[in-house]
Amino acid sequence: MVSLRFPFSFPQPPKPPRHSFLRPSYATAAVAAVGGAAAAVGFVAATRNSTNPQNPFLESALNLLFSNHSSPLWASLSLADNSAASSVVDSKTGFSFPSVIGDSQQLLGIGLRRKAILGLKNINVYAFGVYADNDDIKESLSEKYGKLTVSELQAKEFDKDVMEGDICMTVRLQIVYGKLSIRSVRSAFEESVGNRLQKFGGSDNKELLHKFTSQFKDEYKIPRGSVIDLSKERGHVLRTIIDGKEVGSIQSQLLCRAILDLYIGEDPFDRQAKEDIRQALTSILQQ
Repeated sequence: MVSLRFPFSFPQPPKPPRHSFLRPSYATAAVAAVGGAAAAVGFVAATRNSTNPQNPFLESALNLLFSNHSSPLWASLSLADNSAASSVVDSKTGFSFPSVIGDSQQLLGIGLRRKAILGLKNINVYAFGVYADNDDIKESLSEKYGKLTVSELQAKEFDKDVMEGDICMTVRLQIVYGKLSIRSVRSAFEESVGNRLQKFGGSDNKELLHKFTSQFKDEYKIPRGSVIDLSKERGHVLRTIIDGKEVGSIQSQLLCRAILDLYIGEDPFDRQAKEDIRQALTSILQQ
């Protein structure tokens, strides 16, 4: 493996990404072209020690998951030798994130959702990767932000424009904690997404919240390694897919923003991942 430091997954091989980015303070990734095929993307992240709890009593506390606060985690990543152009492997969790999904959405950054159970131990709940369509990013944001640096973007409403723009994006969740139930996921989204809906749209959004959370039915099993895609499509349509099966779609700009705010908003689950994603977006806009 070629090891590098970095800023859920289907079997078909995605096309190589059109852009590469790096975080200078950590590492770089080489980009090579062979026979007209562009290969590989450089990513950046960091790692802190974390553990997967083995104490069975913690399972009873899973419905407490996903408050708005979680410790940021850096992840140590490697490019798989036989698929360097198509995926990035998180060596901390062992999960692989495709560099590109849906033919055109490029991986911008990854993070880890962690949760302290009963104040005793942090567990790794799921790893996530955030993707976006490069052309949509340029079309929606280049005129306003194309000439700005990362530090300058922090003083602007950049994150808000990304979340509210008509940009195809996907948040891919890969379940790390093997005892996580779909009921816990539903309860967690009721709290976290519900808070965002109230923040951005007022209190009269219970029906919208229920429409979203009711997609996570008890019949679905999500063992370790399960993949949940929350995909925002053109027209602000949020499509939910669990292990390759579409379970629902909802047209709502407010709901799309509420979901994205969990990962790239003012109080994200993983702050370092948000910074890596902003760095990647800046690189795309400046190309």
